[in-house]
Amino acid sequence: MTIAAQPIAAATPPLWRTYLALLVPMLLTNALQLAAGTLDNIYLGHLLGTRAVAAAAAFFPVFFLLLALVMGLATGAMVLIGNAWGAGQPQQARAVAGSAIALVLLLSVLVLCVGSTFAPQLLAALGTPVAILGEATVYARVLLLGAPVFFLLWLATAISRAVGDAKTPLHALLLATVLGLLCTPLLILGWGGLPRLGAASAAVSAVFASAVALGWLLWRWRRLRHPLAPGRALLGAIRFDGQLVRRILRIGVPASLQMFSLAVAEIALLGWINPHGYQATAAYGAVNQLMSWVQLPAMSLGITATILAAHASGAGRNARLPSIARVGAWLALVLLAAVVLLVVLLAPWLVGLILDAAEVQALATLQLRTVVWGVLAMAPMAVLVGVMRGSGTVLLPAVLGMAAVLLLELPLAMWLQSTQGLPGLWLAWPLGLLAMLVMQVACFSRWRRRLQAVA
Repeated sequence: MTIAAQPIAAATPPLWRTYLALLVPMLLTNALQLAAGTLDNIYLGHLLGTRAVAAAAAFFPVFFLLLALVMGLATGAMVLIGNAWGAGQPQQARAVAGSAIALVLLLSVLVLCVGSTFAPQLLAALGTPVAILGEATVYARVLLLGAPVFFLLWLATAISRAVGDAKTPLHALLLATVLGLLCTPLLILGWGGLPRLGAASAAVSAVFASAVALGWLLWRWRRLRHPLAPGRALLGAIRFDGQLVRRILRIGVPASLQMFSLAVAEIALLGWINPHGYQATAAYGAVNQLMSWVQLPAMSLGITATILAAHASGAGRNARLPSIARVGAWLALVLLAAVVLLVVLLAPWLVGLILDAAEVQALATLQLRTVVWGVLAMAPMAVLVGVMRGSGTVLLPAVLGMAAVLLLELPLAMWLQSTQGLPGLWLAWPLGLLAMLVMQVACFSRWRRRLQAVA
């Protein structure tokens, strides 16, 4: 069995079916990825207590910061591979994949060496409570040592989706989730003669499960004789092709900077939350984990829009781009409205899955019900930005996104904290997303007028 080079965007209407054909397996894949993290937090919270959850939460923004760099590079590669695939040029897609792998390997080595060395200083600078600093440092070092595995798995997933194969990542992440489900409690409790690793159990389990998932994904590609499967052709393409690297970075760097600004905001918020004690940090960690689930449809729709737009652009069908944006935005609003209502109703039960202490549960419930409304702005915004990115327009949307976070959300959070305390910090997130949506709608309108003028 082989996978032919056939652009997704060339499918016949209705467009919503084309969306769902790629979106559903992608949602399931991302859900499995999140399930591993959620299960780890449940294990930590119920088997080790609130401090273990706080120790893991203390490093989350830093790891997201590093992951943002890889996600940006993967986005650049995904757009260029999608363009090549839409144009029926698998050799060009392989060349882009090779340059992207070279970039990610270089970044992985830098993160592994520098990050693991300075993890204690970094966590201390964030104001991590002394009670959890030791556990948080061990947790951070394990994740940083596993950076090459995480980063390559992210890139492989993006490459697979770029060519319209959303099912192979689904199977790979299902394998990783099952392994994590088994390994984390074994390492926490020390069953079968295994050492008790405390909060680091979740990190060790994640590295192992991701390595197995990556190996299986690559094996699956070879079995299917996928054009981008590991082999002599791909190995020969793993090099720093100057022209391709510049094209990847032209798209990937703005995307990375936008995610980088979000990570900086998370680090700043964590720095303001930590002085309130480890219970506030644990509540923040639990809500972050739950919000990852809530944001899942929005982010998946944005990625789907990017892939469809890249295929349409590569095939020379730019007239299809506004329709891709319109259908995606409506899907986003309908889907996320239902999700938000469910979360508001079930908030106490949801936080209770992760946290045991009643006072921390109450704090997390209030935070969750405050921030969840922001995804109603995030979802359509992700689609609009995704369509622009897929067509090659990346700089202005990224600049607007960074401006909204750094110049609006953070100052607003600082001011609201001074007047309302912790609840003010949480309120800044949905308000910042609303402002970002307004800015991106204006940017999209300008982009659409230019597209129509060219046509």
